[in-house]
Amino acid sequence: MRDGSAGAERGRHVLVIGGAGFIGSQYVRELVRDGDPARVTVLDKLTYAGNLANLEPVAGRYTFVHGDICDARLLAEVVPGHDLVVNFAAESHVDRSIADAAPFIRTNVQGVQALMQVCLEAGTARIVQVSTDEVYGSIETGSWDEDAPIAPNSPYAASKAGGDMVALAYARTHGLPVSVTRCGNNYGPYQFPEKVVPLFTTRLLDGHSIPLYGDGGNVRDWVHVSDHVRGIRLVAERGLPGQVYHIAGSAELTNLELTQQLLDALGAGWDRVERVPDRKGHDRRYSLCDARLGALGYAPRVSFEQGLADTVRWYAENRDWWEPLNERALSDGMALAVPTAPMTRGEPARGLPLR
Repeated sequence: MRDGSAGAERGRHVLVIGGAGFIGSQYVRELVRDGDPARVTVLDKLTYAGNLANLEPVAGRYTFVHGDICDARLLAEVVPGHDLVVNFAAESHVDRSIADAAPFIRTNVQGVQALMQVCLEAGTARIVQVSTDEVYGSIETGSWDEDAPIAPNSPYAASKAGGDMVALAYARTHGLPVSVTRCGNNYGPYQFPEKVVPLFTTRLLDGHSIPLYGDGGNVRDWVHVSDHVRGIRLVAERGLPGQVYHIAGSAELTNLELTQQLLDALGAGWDRVERVPDRKGHDRRYSLCDARLGALGYAPRVSFEQGLADTVRWYAENRDWWEPLNERALSDGMALAVPTAPMTRGEPARGLPLR
């Protein structure tokens, strides 16, 4: 990688917690593709959003451990011997956290504490805790810098803020070499179809309507998953322990603007959009200033226009990846999003699952 962000992983043993999920699997695929680490281990619980099919392109080139980040005994067996630990494991769906916050607190707070303690005892040389811009709440104008106070509004955001504070406390109290990254809304291939871009894309591909929260004026910063991973790798190499680093994207869009771009990409009109009541406590706008990471050489490379076109094309060409996920959700009686209003054509996915 031109910015040198693969250097921290070269010749090392890398443990990726949550490496079968959307962002974690992108990280693993890129590590293995670059051929830098001596060994890559993936530890994943394989919840509904974890999928070994995400790692099919690098099958046989990593070690897999099926397990829970909250299992301290298992962590104590797996973590030693790894030079770099990157934690992607998280419950991450806001609507699900509103319906039931308990799994979010368990994984996103207690799991982080278990991991930090084991890394401390194992003498792990480098740790990166992957987080979100949602810990800051909503910002009307301007952008948050890394020293902005956290003010989470959803149970999901609060759980991620709690995990961040635990990780940073271990850095300050024990000198644990952990950095925290926070990013905007991710999009790209292999994203579980409850999130807005794949949900809208797959529903439009199947001829169904799509749900839009409230007035559609909520603003999000969009970062392609490959840019996000590149930022994480840069922090793993050059980031300072105890510091927070923002990884910003290439586009700030309202939900209305995002919906229009997806409709245009799939040749659909606004007659396919169904308005639904707004989410409880729905943050109006997120925006990150990434000057700290920019000073290390980061800038997003994937334009939103190109990234969205590539993503839509990927879902159109990879029905064999996402159709089984939808079918499994139906067979398990699990809607792909928390219901907020009836959908047309008898489909179960309701509400706009924006992070």
